[in-house]
Amino acid sequence: MKIDITGILLSFLIAGKCLGQQNPKLSDKSTVLENYHMKPIHIQSRWAKYVNPSNVMIEYPRPLLQRRNWENLNGLWDYAITDSSIRNPSTFNGSILVPYPIESSLSGVQKILRPDQCLWYRKKIQRPNFSSNERIIVNFGAVDWQATVFINNKQVGQHSGGYQSFSFDITDFLAEGNNEILVKVYDPTDQGPNPHGKQVLNPSNIYYTPSSGIWQTVWLEKVSSVHILHLKATPNIDKEELNLGINTVAATKNTTIEVVASVNGQIVTSNKKDIPAAQKEGAIVSTEVLLNIPNPRLWSPSDPFLYDLSIKVSQGKKIVDEVTSYFGMRKIDIQKDDKGADRIFLNNKYTYNLGVLDQGFWPEGLYTAPTDEALAFDIKTIKSLGFNTIRKHIKIEPERWYYHADKIGVLVWQDFVNPPHELPSGSRDIFEKEIKETIDQLYSHPSIVTWVLFNERWGSYDQRRLTKWVKNYDPSRIVNGHSGELLYVNDQLRAPSDSPWIESDIADVHSYPDPRNPPALHNKARAVGEFGGVGVSVPGHEWDDMQGWGYIQVKPELLNAQYKKMTEELKKLEQYGLSASIYTQPFDVEGEENGLLTYDREIIKIPASEIRNYNKNLVPSSTGFSLDTAFHIAANINLNDNDDRYEELLTQYKKGIRDSAFLRRVLLMAIRKKDQENATRIGNDYISNLTHPYSLDNLRLIKNITRTSKDKGFELFWKQSKKVDAELGENEALSKVKKIINSEEIIPFRNRNSNPDWDYIQKKLTDKYGDLGEELVLGKRMIYYGFESNDWENYGKYYMLYFEKALGHPSEYIVNNLTWVLYEHISNPKILEFAASVMKYTVEKSDQSPEAYDTYANLLHRINKSHEAIKWEEKAVELKKGTPGEKTFAETLQKMKSGQPTWPTNN
Repeated sequence: MKIDITGILLSFLIAGKCLGQQNPKLSDKSTVLENYHMKPIHIQSRWAKYVNPSNVMIEYPRPLLQRRNWENLNGLWDYAITDSSIRNPSTFNGSILVPYPIESSLSGVQKILRPDQCLWYRKKIQRPNFSSNERIIVNFGAVDWQATVFINNKQVGQHSGGYQSFSFDITDFLAEGNNEILVKVYDPTDQGPNPHGKQVLNPSNIYYTPSSGIWQTVWLEKVSSVHILHLKATPNIDKEELNLGINTVAATKNTTIEVVASVNGQIVTSNKKDIPAAQKEGAIVSTEVLLNIPNPRLWSPSDPFLYDLSIKVSQGKKIVDEVTSYFGMRKIDIQKDDKGADRIFLNNKYTYNLGVLDQGFWPEGLYTAPTDEALAFDIKTIKSLGFNTIRKHIKIEPERWYYHADKIGVLVWQDFVNPPHELPSGSRDIFEKEIKETIDQLYSHPSIVTWVLFNERWGSYDQRRLTKWVKNYDPSRIVNGHSGELLYVNDQLRAPSDSPWIESDIADVHSYPDPRNPPALHNKARAVGEFGGVGVSVPGHEWDDMQGWGYIQVKPELLNAQYKKMTEELKKLEQYGLSASIYTQPFDVEGEENGLLTYDREIIKIPASEIRNYNKNLVPSSTGFSLDTAFHIAANINLNDNDDRYEELLTQYKKGIRDSAFLRRVLLMAIRKKDQENATRIGNDYISNLTHPYSLDNLRLIKNITRTSKDKGFELFWKQSKKVDAELGENEALSKVKKIINSEEIIPFRNRNSNPDWDYIQKKLTDKYGDLGEELVLGKRMIYYGFESNDWENYGKYYMLYFEKALGHPSEYIVNNLTWVLYEHISNPKILEFAASVMKYTVEKSDQSPEAYDTYANLLHRINKSHEAIKWEEKAVELKKGTPGEKTFAETLQKMKSGQPTWPTNN
């Protein structure tokens, strides 16, 4: 593999001083690179090829509080995935490239982390050289979700929150020479109380692949025991001043702080203050410094001007800490225009917020952009297309994303990451903790002008209280209390509300596909927080090339006219009070194909010049929006490259073309055309070509294209089910195989026979598929006798026969439902005893619902184990508290305690 020596040297230069650690020799780099391979993925962005272990996110990760003395810990770490009960892994599975999520191809692992597992990271470092009054800090940009950090097997600290940065002082845990950093990560994704955004364990059209573990930069810093911890910059353009709040750690007597604001090295203003002494060692001291900024140059998308900041902490005459930062002078609020309409004002001027809904996902990195250049590309592209606003949707980005937004000049509407929809126990406290930490972390970025509290009722609660709290905690910004509280799809209102946008600064509707105005409300600007969603698939640039999604799906040649019509409608709505609009969306995201660009950022679906021309009617062009001629956005879409070419491409296939990308495309065309015979033939050729058939990306496709027992995927899933399940999840392989056997063998058999010969089909499928076929038929016989024929004797017989085979692995049926029917209709003690053992296994392994506990308790009571039954029914009653079924369960419990039967007495 060729090594870019220039890039390697540059990475060490930019990383700054290495805290006393010797740089690895360049001759060792080839070994490092051999230990890493990006996992195969069928689409990727142009930046993925530049990623290697020696050149990973080399830029300083926190530009608002930057030090020169730091060491980047990105690169290869050891990793292990263990059962959540394991206290310390005895072995590691291999290498993972930090900071890419373990589910991503760039991580080199590409495995799903399940809620019952933990992910471990290990990194060996040399103890930095430091003096007695210096400290070593380890910083994490973000770890999703809960991280426990150990140094040399001693716990340093724990942090919960998948989007917030955190740090630990590890000085006292370090030993001479080699040291070990160990990070334990627990991430339940959508199965816990944690905010998780659009990440789900089972991705769909509008929910995406999870990003577990370390997904932002990890770095060390050497600081004085007295050092700056946090900056909070609040501009006031009307008073021409900047209020700078500075938190320092462990200030002592005779400590001062000096702040200097400058432009191009020329000092604009400065101020120096004494820092009060801390009350105890390690305490945090807050100091406010006021800077007068005469005739301030105001920050805006048209002129994203930033002042430089230098902050020095001194003890006597000695500088003990120095950081650099920056700030922008801007103001955002709601004011009335000359016609009395409430509108969004930037720097005391009405400014239409023309934005897009940006979700921040990448095909190869998921939550993590492949490079810093890629991170900036999205913002540059959006602004180059004539937009001045980005709604950052249900994700908190790395600090450098906001740094680029500040420098490039866009207005950011920042969504908070909502709690889970069902608001499980603990989720409200977690959410409120995280929104406070988010505001604290991002407060000083001038680009952020709006906080968005809730989206379309996802996990929403206490809206009045929380909206007021956010406004009071950060009065320098607008608060959008609920984006899309009224949701319209095809002009139909899906989500009515009695008092929408209570306490909010903005009245915000979502309207798909066409935009609309929300009602005019006192002191609230009007916004359409989402609209558009027009889906266009681009062959060869799809994440899920089986099925794309949009609120409406159109042919490529119709999108241009559709977008033009929508912007014209926005202009009309603006005349009637609309202040902002957010188009869905700038880039495709996994199964969503409603972006202006494809997910890999390679194809733009409307020429950039035409989008700019439409948008300038709402946001006039200025020097701030000038298109850099050296900046390449993407190639224009080929309007003629669609499924109408199927016969042409099929002919090329028959002539012998076997390129994998070509085969994949023709295969999926065949499936969409319902040409199963050719789909099987082409699919089998495609699978035969695969170098890595068991990669997650390839297995997802194989699962989707496997429709018949003649498909190669059928045998692969049947014979290699453990390999498949290791990537796709438990029981995914055999579940697919069973569906095909059922559709090919059992459904036609049942359709031909009103009085089926079950012994015949059972023998046939047992001979053909072994235990798998026998289990499948036993399950169908059980359902037939119980739910179609009401033959309870045979139902009990086949319930036992089925679960004797199926109990050790996930069933295709809901065990509790089957068992309750048996309990109600069967009195045979042997069968009831067996059913109780089935439910015992079920409640211990998979189903902790009150209904499952109730079924188990009733069975125990019926087989004369009433003492044990009462304990389980009490658990069921406790879980059922406050729900409609509580009374029924309580009555059952009383019957058990009084020795009365709880089962139908006619059986």
